[in-house]
Amino acid sequence: MTPFGQRMRELRAERGLTQQQQAEQLGVSKAYISALETGNRGRPSAPFVDQICAWLGLIWDDAEELKTLAAISHPKPVVDASGTHPEAVAFANLLAQNIENLDRDACERLMATLREELASRQG
Repeated sequence: MTPFGQRMRELRAERGLTQQQQAEQLGVSKAYISALETGNRGRPSAPFVDQICAWLGLIWDDAEELKTLAAISHPKPVVDASGTHPEAVAFANLLAQNIENLDRDACERLMATLREELASRQG
């Protein structure tokens, strides 16, 4: 499941709506909605996310949250390490080769560390 798919499912469930209702309203198949949630399809387009926000009645922060989650929900991201130093290439490969071995807690710890490192370089 992708971060976008998880949140979309939560929002729909909070409103007592089904995948079938969502699919019919947005003009797509139920299978497509399911595939978006599970990560079996790439991230949705920005206009489609706008349609979902309108259908769910999301505004302001809630709509921005869903759009942000869509942007980070590509299930097969590509990391282009060309032109970087050897350690960056090794890091990208190590992560790609081992991502399935990392549980949720490990991912959260690694993301926190990376965010801290990136924030320290911006300040």
